Amino acid sequence: MGIWAASPPGETDDKPMIEKENGSAPPASGIRILEFSGLGPTPFGAMLLADLGADILRIERFGAGRPLGGDPQFDFLYRNRPSVAVDLKSPDGHNLVRELAMKADVLIEGYRPGAMERLGLGPEILCEANPRLIYARMSGWGQAGPLASRAGHDINYLALAGALYPIGPSDAPPTPPLNLVGNFGGGGTFLAMGVLAALVERQRSGKGQILDVAMVDGISVLLTQMAGWMQMGLWKRERTGNLLDGSAYFYRCYEAADGRHMAVGALEREFHDAFLAGLGLDPGDFPDYLNPDVWPDRARRIEPIFRSRSQREWCAIFDRLDACVSPVLTFDEAADHPANRAREAHVHSGRSLQPAPAPRFSRSILRSPGPVVSRPDLPGSLIDWAVSENEIRSLQQKSIIE
Repeated sequence: MGIWAASPPGETDDKPMIEKENGSAPPASGIRILEFSGLGPTPFGAMLLADLGADILRIERFGAGRPLGGDPQFDFLYRNRPSVAVDLKSPDGHNLVRELAMKADVLIEGYRPGAMERLGLGPEILCEANPRLIYARMSGWGQAGPLASRAGHDINYLALAGALYPIGPSDAPPTPPLNLVGNFGGGGTFLAMGVLAALVERQRSGKGQILDVAMVDGISVLLTQMAGWMQMGLWKRERTGNLLDGSAYFYRCYEAADGRHMAVGALEREFHDAFLAGLGLDPGDFPDYLNPDVWPDRARRIEPIFRSRSQREWCAIFDRLDACVSPVLTFDEAADHPANRAREAHVHSGRSLQPAPAPRFSRSILRSPGPVVSRPDLPGSLIDWAVSENEIRSLQQKSIIE
């Protein structure tokens, strides 16, 4: 069931997406969030909330450029919300942000611990002035602890949380899983979940609270199943011989004749046997498939079979079988795959192609992402927060906002 009538690939029309008929307001509409712009988990968490319909105003650093460069119209993490650059060190800029915080339900910041306090915008001040304010603090190591003030990136948090060690082949260094696990999984997703939970709690208590969202904590939670399996004797602590780490011949990727790859996830017996049948093998020759001792030899037997056909040829075979075998696709190929097109999992708008918001709701529409620009119309975005036009003009003339 689609949410939007998305434009086909190559469409240059910048028309807004069409909302599903009889859709109601987005589920988070009416929630006002003040976001202090940052990198990685902070904008990702804010993007999730904006996609759900929250009214978010992003505060950019005054005079700051784009640290990673690139065309801002493709900076999709910043979609669905306007921004204003404010000189936070000036009295007028400081007062503007405090005024906005008094009108906000939620404040999100991802600076190092203590940075907001040095700006005079810490939770003790703002939450006292606005007792219903939910003050969400996103960081790598948390607001307290021996590493709280230290710099870090996704790979560092994964390393100390124990999530990096198990990933990759045993005869090579661990492989960073992009920044999906730390920044977006353990960071931004937990940030959005925490904000939504705090909003639910505020309905009961009438009070806001401070959230300490640390990537290293979220990553640890993501390891819950692995921790249990290790203590049950179902997962080895070394980086090899485990069910989901690429060691099992029925749960790994294989190279095809054209250099492309096929992903096999045939964990259950019925899928395992269908997978072998697709290869032209007799499942009866592969007993005791959960025994790690037999995995290396069986993988070596299967590898040349996969190299005998192209990825396209293997797709034609396994498309007819329920064997949990899929082609490994690029992002562009994934967006064009019939299953993803049927789900409208990606949105084409102008020259941009981006993932569509999720999850889907039966009665509510999600906010459809449009083109991303570096700076929206400032008067409109601030007027929406009940800042007068005269005050906006005055701040612009004093170069307090841009």
